Amino acid sequence: MSWLFGYKSQVPQGPPPPGGAEGGAPQDPSSAGQAAGDANLTKAERKAMEAYRFDSSALERAAEAARTLERSKHAREALELSKLQEGTRQQEYVAKVKEYEAHIEASKVEQKRVDHEERRKTLAEETKHQQQRAQYQDQLARKRYEEQLAQQQRVQEENLRKQEESVAKQEAMRRQTIEHEMELREKNKMKLLEAELRAKAKVDRENRDLTLEQIRLKAEENRITVMESIKTAGSVLGQGATALLTDWNKVATTVGGLSLLALGVYSAKGATGVTARFIEARIGKPSLVNETSRFSLLEAVRYPIQTFNRFKAKPADALQGVVLQPKLEERLRDIAIATKNTKHNNGLFRNILFHGPPGTGKTMFAKKLANHSGMDYAIMTGGDVGPMGRDAVTAIHKVFDWANTSRRGLLLFIDEADAFLRKRSSEHISEELRSALNAFLYRTGEQNPRFMLVLASNTPEQFDYAINDRLDEMVEFVLPGIEERERLIRLYFDKFVLQPASEGKKRFKVEQWDYSAVCSRMAEMCEGMSGREISKLGVSWQAACYASEQGVLTEKMVLDRCEAAVRQHRQKMAWLSEQEKLDHKSITGGKGFIM
Repeated sequence: MSWLFGYKSQVPQGPPPPGGAEGGAPQDPSSAGQAAGDANLTKAERKAMEAYRFDSSALERAAEAARTLERSKHAREALELSKLQEGTRQQEYVAKVKEYEAHIEASKVEQKRVDHEERRKTLAEETKHQQQRAQYQDQLARKRYEEQLAQQQRVQEENLRKQEESVAKQEAMRRQTIEHEMELREKNKMKLLEAELRAKAKVDRENRDLTLEQIRLKAEENRITVMESIKTAGSVLGQGATALLTDWNKVATTVGGLSLLALGVYSAKGATGVTARFIEARIGKPSLVNETSRFSLLEAVRYPIQTFNRFKAKPADALQGVVLQPKLEERLRDIAIATKNTKHNNGLFRNILFHGPPGTGKTMFAKKLANHSGMDYAIMTGGDVGPMGRDAVTAIHKVFDWANTSRRGLLLFIDEADAFLRKRSSEHISEELRSALNAFLYRTGEQNPRFMLVLASNTPEQFDYAINDRLDEMVEFVLPGIEERERLIRLYFDKFVLQPASEGKKRFKVEQWDYSAVCSRMAEMCEGMSGREISKLGVSWQAACYASEQGVLTEKMVLDRCEAAVRQHRQKMAWLSEQEKLDHKSITGGKGFIM
């Protein structure tokens, strides 16, 4: 039954392989080729192939089983079953072969991956070595460069030292040369002087007798002249005294003339002083007064138009153009009404203190209060009193004498009053300033129907107690809040921008944008700024327009100027010292403001 395994009966049986089992199958040519191919396999692959080797003893057992089946009555069924089994084994064998080939391919892929990983590590190591080599070479180059620099510096220092030594030697030689020349020049001068002195001494010795004779003649002439003058004067005075004493009419005339002369001198001196004080009180103004609305002949001659407009102006509302809190506005309106009625009824004026941060409008409201009440105003500064020294007392008396001569009534506004009205107990003030304070207290001891005293200060806690006793009312001016700032910005925007643009001034135009929204935005940006700073912001808008090429004010220019003003304000606040921050404790509080 050789047909069972697919072999022809004519194929000769080959010799059994050495050491093979008895009755083994002949060697297949494909097996020989496979054996030749196995020689080319690696040790691992050859070991893996051992599991799939063909066993010849199994073939012999199959042949024996086939002969047994031929004698059986179920041989045909057994043969069919055997074919099926053989087909199944062949398929399993093919599957195992394919699995083996896949394993071989996977081994090759793994080997390639390992080789690739080894090459990558090799390249990484080479790169690392190259970097280390480059760093080392760079260090060597840097070290060589530093050594070259050090060498060059040493050479330069050596050259500089040699140059300094050379210059020092040259300077020493020049100094020695100059000293030698000066010494020779001095010796020549001394020799020349000695020669001149010798010649002069020789001439003096030769002319000694002649000189002595001239001196004696001059002395004799002077003595004779003096004696003759004394005799003449004595005779004249003696004759005059004899004539005067013998004639009583001349004696009376002489005494009367001397008395009249003395009386004229003292009368002229007193009249001059009275006239000067009268002229100063009614025509001029004291030296401490910096600004006044009171009529003055000299001011009228210098500024005739302003004087005429002053007489032409009518009293206006004291709160016109003022932006402040409702409570503060009500209080100031009461003060303005009371002052005006006091002036009309010739009553006694009250003394008021305005205190608060700088730039909140204390001086401006004082002027408006005087104009509303029909009074004149005079503005002086407390800082002008200290430098006057001993003359400060006289100057203060002149100010109050001048104020008492006002026919309309005078509002005396003293700005920065704490400069000379400080505490006498705790402050170290000079004797001149103490005397000036005492003179001020003497002149303000009682209320006066002629003038009204208004003090202004940023630090009212520094006032002397006697000054506080003379104050009838105190008003605090604080920084504007958000609503007041918006009203101020709108007011100044109209004053400095819209009005000049509507008047058609040269190089002043305004671009169209939402003015209201921009003013509201700037009001939020200007937190903590005073009215003076906001008014300067309006002036800066004009400057920005004049500085532009086309003369057109844009929204960006307005906002840029506002941001710059805010930065400057913050910088000023940062410059304040701790003591100044304590003194200006009200600088960040409050909602009111006077424009």
